[in-house]
Amino acid sequence: MQQALALTVEHLKTRIQFGVPIGSFQALKHRAANVFIEIELAKSAVMAAARAVDAGEPDLAKLVSLAKARCSDAYVLAANEGVQMFGGVGMTDEYDIGFYMKRARAAELTFGDAAFHRARWAALSGY
Repeated sequence: MQQALALTVEHLKTRIQFGVPIGSFQALKHRAANVFIEIELAKSAVMAAARAVDAGEPDLAKLVSLAKARCSDAYVLAANEGVQMFGGVGMTDEYDIGFYMKRARAAELTFGDAAFHRARWAALSGY
């Protein structure tokens, strides 16, 4: 997901439209910033789960499900937003962003999708 965002940001910096880079448009800046925030939140969830593994914490299963749900959602968001910001060419084989979208969809379902892990987290939390 980090690489999908990096490719998108590079595209925003180099693609010229109306005589300026498209990354100068406020709407695209906000979309890229939202993806960045979601990736950082996913990283934090993974670090919390890793610390729980190292410490043998009793709420490990909850933290792992939280991390998986956050990572699934963030990766799909990063890939989808990347394809959108690339425009129509994002779906061609000439650009790697389409590859990241396919990988995000496959990774989302591996070991349970985000909805499964949110439900698991809720059940483990007593909801």
